[in-house]
Amino acid sequence: MKKQYFGTDGIRGEVGQFPIVPEFITRLGYAAGKVLSRNAIAGERCKVLIGKDTRISGYLLEAALEAGFAAAGVDVMLCGPMPTPGVAYLTKALRLSAGVVISASHNPYQDNGIKFFSAEGGKLTDELELAIEAELEKPMGCVSSKELGKAFRIDDAAGRYIEFCKSTFPGELNLKGMKLVVDCANGAAYHTAPPVFHELGAEVISIGVHPDGRNINDGCGATAPDALIAKVKEVGAELGIALDGDADRLQMVDASGRLFNGDELLYVLAKDRIRRGQAIGGVVGTLMTNLAVENAIKGLGIGFERANVGDRYVLELLKQKGWIIGGEGSGHLLCLDQHSTGDGTIAALQVLAVMSQSKKSLSQLLDSVKIYPQILLNIKFKIGYDWKSDSALKSKVSQVESDLKGTGRVLIRASGTEPVLRIMVEAQDSNVAMSSAKSIAELVPIT
Repeated sequence: MKKQYFGTDGIRGEVGQFPIVPEFITRLGYAAGKVLSRNAIAGERCKVLIGKDTRISGYLLEAALEAGFAAAGVDVMLCGPMPTPGVAYLTKALRLSAGVVISASHNPYQDNGIKFFSAEGGKLTDELELAIEAELEKPMGCVSSKELGKAFRIDDAAGRYIEFCKSTFPGELNLKGMKLVVDCANGAAYHTAPPVFHELGAEVISIGVHPDGRNINDGCGATAPDALIAKVKEVGAELGIALDGDADRLQMVDASGRLFNGDELLYVLAKDRIRRGQAIGGVVGTLMTNLAVENAIKGLGIGFERANVGDRYVLELLKQKGWIIGGEGSGHLLCLDQHSTGDGTIAALQVLAVMSQSKKSLSQLLDSVKIYPQILLNIKFKIGYDWKSDSALKSKVSQVESDLKGTGRVLIRASGTEPVLRIMVEAQDSNVAMSSAKSIAELVPIT
């Protein structure tokens, strides 16, 4: 069955536009509460955790969700602003039925969304999401007064999560003598990420730590790293760490201002585990993972598989293969030997541990990996155009792939929300990549 509301990362949209409206979110809380209660252990009261990022709409949606859960007889634990991976950790640590995050991740503040975590700290299964959608089709009810859910606030949530993050850093190491700039994107990690690095010994200069409800991801964070690059150079820091609004993405910057994306950091993490003799089996990337990184990982003598774009699909393939390391260029990095989901703070600590143990900079750790230029063109096509059946387009793609002779890739994807064809060509030479992408795009009938 096809899902009506749940996408690859929960339910998301513009606040005030369906489905991100109070009435629907209340119904969602009630529907999720009913489904989770059916799956709860007999005799145990169902309890869920609600965390959020710093968007002003978080107050509204939190109240709506709380009302829905209470009407379903589910108790709610409130932790306030908390990174998405922090909610995943606390849900598992507190032995709760589920966790809910109110966030639209890297999107602007006008958007918001709802995503769920299971009791084990992972994403909900498709079956549970479909069950919640089925419950949404039924009229909303309310349990009796004596069965109504209650709400509790967890006052030490941030401290618990900070200690968990620190526990993933090798106990024999510290960050003393290292100057770091940490950009929290005015998002959920504004009060958790800086203390983690500071308490491990680093000198921390924080930016993006003054959320006002409207400045999340605004010219800062992992999706806008120029602010971090400038600050690293200004203060002479050794390294910069950029998280996004809900702190599950990571980008890093060295002293020279060079930006390292998720693909490169994925290689660093995989190579270190091989060096330490850890049997990781292989690495999962996505359809967008740079070919140079794929080749470099295969050069380590391990497997490499591509999942669809999105950390949900990376996680699914990791579990299917029994592997522990995966991620994507946007900065979602999964280290399943450390956490059940992608965590920007923990991923940064893993990279810092590699640097500390090897006594090498990021540039030195990646000196053998030369990232291929990727050209991405977004072409708005005529309504009704069936690009998958276009023989001329297929022929051109085959020709380009033949010309690249294994030193590049072509990837064509359609947008899921608008009539746009995304044409990506990757090659060792940027001019070749651009000319090849344009030659393909010319065959698409535009509006």
